[in-house]
This record gives sequence, structure tokens and C-alpha cells, in this order.
Amino acid sequence: MLKILGRRTSANVQKLLWQLVEMGIPFEREDYGGEFGGNKSEDFLRLNPNGVVPTLIDGDAVIWESNTILRYVANRYGPTPLYPADAAARADCERWMDWQLGTLNLTMTPLYIALIRTPAEKRDMAALQRLEDKAEELFALLDRALADRDYLGGDTLTLGDIANGMFAYRWYELPVRRGAPKANLKRWYDRLTGRPGFQQHIMIGLS
Repeated sequence: MLKILGRRTSANVQKLLWQLVEMGIPFEREDYGGEFGGNKSEDFLRLNPNGVVPTLIDGDAVIWESNTILRYVANRYGPTPLYPADAAARADCERWMDWQLGTLNLTMTPLYIALIRTPAEKRDMAALQRLEDKAEELFALLDRALADRDYLGGDTLTLGDIANGMFAYRWYELPVRRGAPKANLKRWYDRLTGRPGFQQHIMIGLS
């Protein structure tokens, strides 16, 4: 059985758990990181030299880096519509995964830390405002991208939606300015909230 090392409040763990529900794959999970610690121990670092979560153990295979884990699971236990076989469709999926990691993450992670894990008296309000403005810009970009499609990859859910959907939940739940209505984004988000894996592993509050 797959074993996941990582706390369920980690965004990167959450998207993996959601994928596993979508694919019907059983797993075990152990708490590491955050308040649980253990991710800087020698044993953990032998598995994952970065000392971050999640780390996936699948028999003799040890996989780290969250989006790499998503692709590994899709390849190992697929085929699955979550990771299309067609080259162009797969590239469409993967570019949104890369965008999540290289663009959206750089705004949403510090924004989340500032609002949820930093005491109000210690917040840099100027930096916080810049992060809010950038998040608004990025979710407006997603809204435009979804103008003619149900999901980021087209008609069906893919890993691109899973990678970005967990940040959409946080953005909708955080006390931030969300600007003009984004009808396309909201329709997409409402589709995600109807999925059992999203409900079980993403919609768990902010902590």
C-alpha cells in the first residue's frame, strides 16, 4: 500500500490525497512536518533530502516533490484521464501544474502564511497588500483561461486542476479582497467542491 509522509494541513499533501481519492487508490498516511516535526530527522532526510512534505513510499520507490508525485501516481497506477495520453492534452495539463508551482505558489504560500500563521501584530501590511493584489491578478488570469472550458485542460478534470484547485479553496476562504466577480472561475470552483476528494481533503478549514 502507498505510504504518504506528511500532515493533512499541507497544501502539497492535500493535492496528492485528492488525486488518490479520484483514482480510487488506497493509502496510509503518517503525520510529518509542521507541528508534528520529524521531517528534519536523519531517517526522513535519507528519504527526502529537502526535508519537506509530502514524501511518497511505494515499495522500494521513494518519490518527493509534490507535482512529480502526482505524475508518478498517474503513470504508475493509470492510465487515467487525470493525466492525458495525448501529447498536446498532456502538455496542457502539465503547463498548469508548472504554473501552479512556479507562479501561483509564489504568491499564495506567503499570503497564506501571512494571514493564517503570522500574528496580526507581526504582519508586514505593505507586503501583504502586494500579495493580495498579485493573487487577485492571478485568479483573474485563471478566470479568463476558463472562459471556454469546464476545466483547465478542457472537458475533464486533470492534474492541472488538482494542482491549482487547492489554492483556489484557500483564496476563496482567506479574508482578502477578491475584486470583480469571476464567473468562469466560480463555476470551475463549484465543480471542484462537488467532488468527494476535494470535500474530504481540501475543504478542511485553514490552519
